[in-house]
Amino acid sequence: MNRMEYFKARLEATMSPMGYRNAKKEHPENFVLVDVRVGPDEIKKEKINDALVIPLNEIQDRMEELPKEKTIVLYCWDTWCTLAAKAAVVLLENGFDAKELYGGLAAWKTLDFPTETLSKLATHTGEGIQCGC
Repeated sequence: MNRMEYFKARLEATMSPMGYRNAKKEHPENFVLVDVRVGPDEIKKEKINDALVIPLNEIQDRMEELPKEKTIVLYCWDTWCTLAAKAAVVLLENGFDAKELYGGLAAWKTLDFPTETLSKLATHTGEGIQCGC
C-alpha cells in the first residue's frame, strides 16, 4: 500500500469528532456511537453523551445489540489506543459498517463536546490502565 492508498483508507475508516457530530445532526438515524474502552467506571469516569458502552472484550458476545443497517462509530481513550480499531475489525468481519472516532474520548473532550458521568466514585491508584491498547 502506498501513502495515497493509506491516507484514503484512513479517511474512509475514521470520523473526526466534528465530522461525527455534523453527520449525526444531519442524519441521526444512520449512526450509533459505542464506547469500547476496557476498565472499571472509576477509571473511565465518563463517556460521550448517548454512547452505548460495550467494552472490546464483550463486543463479540453483544453484537446483537447493534443494528447492522447503521454505521457503528467506535471510540476508545485517545489516538494511541487501538481498542476501537480492534472492535471495528470484529464488526466489519461480521457484516457491520464500522468506523473509528479519530482521537477517541480525548479529542472529544478537547473540543469541549458533551460527556456524561459513568461513576460518581472516581478514584485511581496510579497503577495504569490494563486495557489492551
